[in-house]
Amino acid sequence: MQKDAYTLILEAIERADFKPGDRLVESELAERLGVSRTPVREALQRLETQGMLARDGRSLMVASLDHNQLAELYTVRTELEGLAARLAARHATEEEIRVLRGMVEDDRALLGGDPRALSRANKRFHRLIHLASHNRFLVQQLDLVHRSMALMANTSFAAEGRDGVALAEHDEIVRAIEAHDGEAAFQALKSHISKAFETRLRVDAGELKMR
Repeated sequence: MQKDAYTLILEAIERADFKPGDRLVESELAERLGVSRTPVREALQRLETQGMLARDGRSLMVASLDHNQLAELYTVRTELEGLAARLAARHATEEEIRVLRGMVEDDRALLGGDPRALSRANKRFHRLIHLASHNRFLVQQLDLVHRSMALMANTSFAAEGRDGVALAEHDEIVRAIEAHDGEAAFQALKSHISKAFETRLRVDAGELKMR
């Protein structure tokens, strides 16, 4: 199925092809995507309404998150992700659990490599936990949260030493889900997100270097 202009632009933002602060020009996007300007204009309006784009005079640019917005986003994400893990511990199928375990093992090969590859693997891991919750309304809310995560300039996996620690945290989350221990899964995933937020704050403050 052919993707529409909205989906193509959103995916480009999520891949960091368009970064916070980049200006999006309707005519250039239409040419790049091979579509007319009308669907591009409608897509840009929709993305602006969703807070993915910000207006600077007559121009639109990819939005960025200030410190307070970042804190608000992580507060919501921590609770929703923890709930997803709790529900996954109760409702995940054996197949879903095996795939989660396989993701952790496969991601060991990525340690010390490209932070973007690790970030993509991390998104797949969290997405499967969302789906394994078997709660469509929670999945919808988490999709909105993760869409906003694309407005951060760097992945926390680019911070020195974070990748190995994060993978160990993923292992702890999966072990709790494997044990069908909802409270342990809830706490493990909340702790994981909290530590990711702490890492991001330390990077922004210049305490940690990016790889």
